[in-house]
Amino acid sequence: MFFRKALMAVAMTAALSTSALACTTLVVGEGATEDGSFLIARAADSNALKAQHFVIHPATKNVKGMYRTKDHNGATAFEYPLPENGLRYTTVPNWQTQIHGAVGFNELGVGFSGTESIFAKDEFLKIDPYNEATGITEDDIPEVVLPRAKTAREGIAILGHIVETIGAGEGFGVVMVDQKDVWYFETGTGHQWMAQRTPKDKYFASGNQGRFQEYDPKKTDEFMGSKNLIEFAQQHGFYNPKTDGAFNFSKAYTRDDGRDRVYNDPRVCQIQAMLTPSLKQKSDDGRNFPVYLKPDQKVTLNNMKDVLRNHYDGTAHDPYGKELRGDELWRPISVFRTYESHVMQVRPWLPKEIGSVIYLSWGMADLSCYVPYYQGLDAVPANHGIGTKDADDESIYWAYRKLQTLVMTDYDKLAPIVKKAYRDFEAKTAVEQKKFEDAYVKLVKTDAKKADKMLNDWNLRVIKDAETLTRDLTNQIFTIRTHDIQEGIYFKNNKNKD
Repeated sequence: MFFRKALMAVAMTAALSTSALACTTLVVGEGATEDGSFLIARAADSNALKAQHFVIHPATKNVKGMYRTKDHNGATAFEYPLPENGLRYTTVPNWQTQIHGAVGFNELGVGFSGTESIFAKDEFLKIDPYNEATGITEDDIPEVVLPRAKTAREGIAILGHIVETIGAGEGFGVVMVDQKDVWYFETGTGHQWMAQRTPKDKYFASGNQGRFQEYDPKKTDEFMGSKNLIEFAQQHGFYNPKTDGAFNFSKAYTRDDGRDRVYNDPRVCQIQAMLTPSLKQKSDDGRNFPVYLKPDQKVTLNNMKDVLRNHYDGTAHDPYGKELRGDELWRPISVFRTYESHVMQVRPWLPKEIGSVIYLSWGMADLSCYVPYYQGLDAVPANHGIGTKDADDESIYWAYRKLQTLVMTDYDKLAPIVKKAYRDFEAKTAVEQKKFEDAYVKLVKTDAKKADKMLNDWNLRVIKDAETLTRDLTNQIFTIRTHDIQEGIYFKNNKNKD
């Protein structure tokens, strides 16, 4: 019975993913974190069959021509000039297109995480629709921005200019970070946008909805936006300064209806409850949730992982447990159809090769392991570049996904085994990581080449160890399920002899 219900739930998830893309984002300013680092967390949710790869794009010189989405079978016919001299950068793209790169850093330490699918008002889109023919979409942003952006702010400006002049092909939210700032960008309508620098002592959470409110174009250190952002809303009757007071971006541009009350609001409310438990608010009051909040305690790397793994654990809205419930109305942060999630960390006081790191989780965050991928990693194992919609025995994606699928056949019994093993691995790795980083900082001052080899040897070993653990866990869980199924259908004769 558990197995049949689990398969039904997986099938329902796959069906939903074709029509509903969804992600969750958390951005924490450096003054709100325990160690003073910038922290960004995001879950990318679409389809469990969307295998992901890890790609390191080399720097380019004297290049001419155009980047064309259609060359990759992307969503639109967007095109944009290639940078003459492109920076080295990393992405985590899907297997079909090798774009839609999810997360990455370039060689200067500028980081990108995107995108969060968000939605403008239907009635405003009739006036300024998305450019679904040739506009930029989440497929294209890392491929256009990361090879040319020297700062996070410049990355925001590049993307904003494209939206204003060519148009957005869909609604999205994007994070850009460097050693000085972390910014979040939201589209309004097809050609309108705004971005805000995350306050040093606060955090920002989003779950598939435009969240920005305040916008002051005079405060150029804090805000960026399209040239006529306020005037455009006023011109078309979506903002009246006499009756509305101060301009509110979300109120003017963003969809806010019953679809948000159960699908989006509860996730943001949950994140704020986890980081600021002193704040009491209703889960369906999303328009009134604070845009930026101070955490009650300084935020840690493990806090970020806990957020991404959360599914209203232990509450009436937890869709997992003794029975998988695909009909739960509150959409959790961690869902089976998450194809990757990550925590980005930027520590400006360290060499950028180790100061910028992505903790990457393949598949469903709740049943996966967060493995560090340093910016200074020169290459990744070959199985990071393979994997399709069909399960296989080699790719890194399917190594994790097969274990997760198996666990979901009896989540209540099997999930604790996997979760403990991964948490123990992460704790052990964190101790080793501190020793490695201390040694790297000392060595790189005298021998950069040896330091680079140390980084790559250590990082590749950890990646391999996590994969080995995953494959061992898969065999362990298969053994348990084999025993359980046999016990349930063990036929015996009347003398209990075979």
